Amino acid sequence: MRPDTELLWTPGPRELEDSNVALFMEWLEETRGLRFPDYAELWRWSSTDLAGFWSAVWEYYGLDAVTGYDEVLADATMPGARWFTGARLNFAERCLAQATDERPALVSVTEGGEPVEMSWDRLRREVAVVSAALRRMGVRPGDRVAGYLTNLPQAVVALLATAAIGAVWTACSPDFGTPSVLARLRQARPTVLIAADGYRYGGREHDRRSTITELLDGLPTVRHLLAVDNVFPPQTDAWSVRSGVTVHAWSALPPTNRAPDFADVPFDHPLWILWSSGTTGVPKGIVQGHGGIVVELLKALGLGADLRPEDRYMFVTSTSWMVWNFLVGGLLHGSTIVLYDGSPTFPDAAGAWRVAERTRATMVGVGAAYLAAVEKSGLHPAADLDLGALRSVLQTGSAMASSTWRWAHERLAPGGWLQSICGGTDICSVLAGGSPLLPVRAGRIQCPALGVALSAWDEAGRPVIGEQGELVVTAPLPSMPLRFVDDPGDARYTATYFDTYPGVWRHGDWVTIETDLSVVVSGRSDSTLNRMGVRMGSADIYAVVEQLPGISDSLVVGVEQADGGYFMPLFVVADDGEETGDRLRQRITTAIKRQLSPRHVPDVIVRVPALPRTLTGKKLEVPVKRLLQGARVCDVAGPGAVTDGHMLDWFAEFGGRKTGPVTGA
Repeated sequence: MRPDTELLWTPGPRELEDSNVALFMEWLEETRGLRFPDYAELWRWSSTDLAGFWSAVWEYYGLDAVTGYDEVLADATMPGARWFTGARLNFAERCLAQATDERPALVSVTEGGEPVEMSWDRLRREVAVVSAALRRMGVRPGDRVAGYLTNLPQAVVALLATAAIGAVWTACSPDFGTPSVLARLRQARPTVLIAADGYRYGGREHDRRSTITELLDGLPTVRHLLAVDNVFPPQTDAWSVRSGVTVHAWSALPPTNRAPDFADVPFDHPLWILWSSGTTGVPKGIVQGHGGIVVELLKALGLGADLRPEDRYMFVTSTSWMVWNFLVGGLLHGSTIVLYDGSPTFPDAAGAWRVAERTRATMVGVGAAYLAAVEKSGLHPAADLDLGALRSVLQTGSAMASSTWRWAHERLAPGGWLQSICGGTDICSVLAGGSPLLPVRAGRIQCPALGVALSAWDEAGRPVIGEQGELVVTAPLPSMPLRFVDDPGDARYTATYFDTYPGVWRHGDWVTIETDLSVVVSGRSDSTLNRMGVRMGSADIYAVVEQLPGISDSLVVGVEQADGGYFMPLFVVADDGEETGDRLRQRITTAIKRQLSPRHVPDVIVRVPALPRTLTGKKLEVPVKRLLQGARVCDVAGPGAVTDGHMLDWFAEFGGRKTGPVTGA
């Protein structure tokens, strides 16, 4: 059996009989006379009978007791599908409707700090306080409220308070550079900025007060600053802000015993703006709605990830990554969400797992890059820590080497369920992910998500099975963007997803869908490697190279040249040592020839001190490719939007040379 088909986990009686999706299937049979023998048949029904499936989700999660609707899907045209016409519901109200005295709503942890619990009653009161304050500041439905916050309880409260009013939330994490924050928030044109004075990360305090002053200077629409004293004592009077901005201290807001007032908004009323990475142009502001997010996250977290009210659900994330919103969605299920505000590698590579131990987290989400880093560290979290409460790990962000899958199964969560999920900011959810009804094999996502008409298409627009193709979605989803910010006529929205196959969503990934419905993601389709007519995803190269001893990171691109040639360099971050460049190249090329394809041996292999990534850990394949084709750094990445951004200048200079064997840099 090939390494990427190695069986790691199989469902037991609990998953097969008592998981959320198993109970949903029983309910379908009892209430609708629909019987499905397995997940595959359930998925086929869910992705073809859209009205039947989504109305079942609506009823199963009790939304029929909240509001009625006229039609489930009044218009299935993409873009522009119209869902649950006539329905009215509020995301914040649905989150807080799950309040209970049996467990906390939030558990928050800072670096070196002890877990702090917030009850559901306290969360409701905090949301009432902040939403009332925002209303006094003049915020009305449709207005924009921006957060400049790390993963704090105040960030969750601020989102829910904004949504309660019917205003539109957007956020940037303070680890973004000022130009990157302004590139996003200027488009949103917020009237209120909610900002923390600083944060702690990697054992250091980061003061952001002067940066907030710069942000206010660059955001002329902001009239109010709601200051969160996270690191320093409250000092409202000491804030230096431009004329026309009133400063309010979060800690000084008057308390209330009243419940929050929730705006009664239509299903497609805008809830938040999420931002693309901004590494290939101006960041796209993706607008999603209250109703679409509610039904999608009820389905994705409940019927997919098997999240339950008794779970403690943690995601290692910043507020700029869509998985933070995906984390807050756990409140829709009455689950306790765990907020970690700090570095996952502090005080060592297993820092996030130490937080999971102390909070008794049962489900933990992480990026693939972080799992690979802990694997490389040689640590053994399952042996060194008490992770007995952990039953599932969610992995996302990028493809992961088979060795990391095995490591997670053996040394992180033995016997636990490793869910790899693929989706993204575009839908704030999952296109392909886990199911407790199916086995887990190394290197493979278990299945297309319910309700997602997922397919792999060839260049002619024909579906293929067992072959690599473009990831497409042939029917609409409730959480697809309502629109982009400042996009007259939806021109940019249409170009992003629907230009290649009109009326069909093209996601931009290469995938292979196997006969058992398992899914292999091979990287971004716009950075596909194409040597002598043979296409291959970059993830296939990484799976081989990054398993080699001494190599901690790599990046490969294929560059079409003006003379018709094709240049394929591989850049590697290698541990310090005495190994020569020739020896390193020999190790890598031998491994690629044996395990992958002689056709995809790189033209040059270059040792570099670091590789730039987005702040959510994704490799910058397309920006680097563009630099090698002669683009300017300022045209491919916004300042402060990437880690190790100085390397972009190096790549731009390298692009002028395009020569050289393995070298130091």
